Amino acid sequence: PLAYLQETLMGKYGEEAKLIYELQDQGGELLALRYDLTVPFARYLAMNKITNMKRYHIAKVYRRDNPATTRGRYREFYQCDFDIAGQFDPMIPAPECLKIVHEILSDLQLGDFLIKVNDRRILNGVFAVCGIPESKFITTCCTVDKLDKVPWEEVRSEMVGEKGLSPEAADHVGEYVQLHGEHCGVEPLALLFQEGLGMNVAGQAPEVPVRVGSVAGGGRYDGLVGMFDPKGRKVPCVGVSIGIERIFSILEQRMKASGEKVRTTETQVLVATPHKHLLAARLKLISELWGAGIKAEMLYKKDPKLLKQLQYCEDTGIPLAAIVGEQELTDGVVKLRDVATRKEVRM
Repeated sequence: PLAYLQETLMGKYGEEAKLIYELQDQGGELLALRYDLTVPFARYLAMNKITNMKRYHIAKVYRRDNPATTRGRYREFYQCDFDIAGQFDPMIPAPECLKIVHEILSDLQLGDFLIKVNDRRILNGVFAVCGIPESKFITTCCTVDKLDKVPWEEVRSEMVGEKGLSPEAADHVGEYVQLHGEHCGVEPLALLFQEGLGMNVAGQAPEVPVRVGSVAGGGRYDGLVGMFDPKGRKVPCVGVSIGIERIFSILEQRMKASGEKVRTTETQVLVATPHKHLLAARLKLISELWGAGIKAEMLYKKDPKLLKQLQYCEDTGIPLAAIVGEQELTDGVVKLRDVATRKEVRM
């Protein structure tokens, strides 16, 4: 469902909970619009006692965020999620998720991209070494996540000023999070890279010319299903979510830069008439085309000029015009015109 009891969504997103769209009292219930497709999926698994499932889901989600339409950031937008739920050997489903992301981004020809992989246990280990109390791991993690968008100085300021970390602990974290390197030797990640490389998902990491932020994100959420199960039964899950509008933003910017025209209709043929009083002929022909499964259109005008109808084909990229005039009706034929070459055949 689109709307949930607030208690279902609250407490699942950390600091991001402030972006949940809350609906006030609806007949005695406090409701909220879904923030993502992951929590609803976990709830569905628990409610139906499903312990093994593999699925994808494309639907709208809602966030009370500051829109930035040029970067594909909206308050109402589509996500495409795919998840693998079930008890499997470690790190076997994860490379499949990476493979799907790699395949989608490659097939859409978005340009070069970088897939970042992390194990939360590494980050928790870094926080522990830096002297951050366990109770502040999640809030510190939320702040560190902002490093993709803002410089370290701003992140450090938030950690000390808002999160209450000591300057020494913040500086210690800074030493770690600004490190860069190749494949990590930590066992689970080493296994993931080994499996992932076997699926041919490595090696794409150059700069991205069009910047809109991340287009996908995901990970494990082994404890989420248990939060909805009356007996606390856990179902390990791993999945990835792709932001569809983010991808549209990249495609639009790339096409604008190249001057490429986007065809916004699948219409195969426009039914046109060159003379007045031929609306009935147009309606009859378009009905026959629709009945044959051909994607056809006509202008919703009683007596449109032929030039205007052909111009509409050019503007929208419709490749063919099926023309019926008085002579064609007399001869029992249709004149089919290739809009691009202007060649005509009678049939």
